[in-house]
Amino acid sequence: MNFTTKQIAKHRIQVLFQQAEKTRKENPQLASRYIETARKIAMAAKIRLPTKYKRRICKNCNTLLVPGDNCRVRIKQKREPHLVITCLTCGYQARMLLRKK
Repeated sequence: MNFTTKQIAKHRIQVLFQQAEKTRKENPQLASRYIETARKIAMAAKIRLPTKYKRRICKNCNTLLVPGDNCRVRIKQKREPHLVITCLTCGYQARMLLRKK
């Protein structure tokens, strides 16, 4: 079986996120390191992180975001309705536009 570089990178990213989820409670620094490594692998292989992973990462401190534990999620109505996710570790705010489909 011949795997391409991108397939190997996707698999490694998936494994790193699973490890980060397991170790998040006991060792947050290690979980943050796993996420940082996964992001570097994605950049090196020139692939995008899947949306399900991308939305669970703080872009500022590479923390795995868990609503109610280390991040706050709010819906704001100013201008356009949007979601504001605030990392309680570093204070970074990520905004995501809520569009009707």
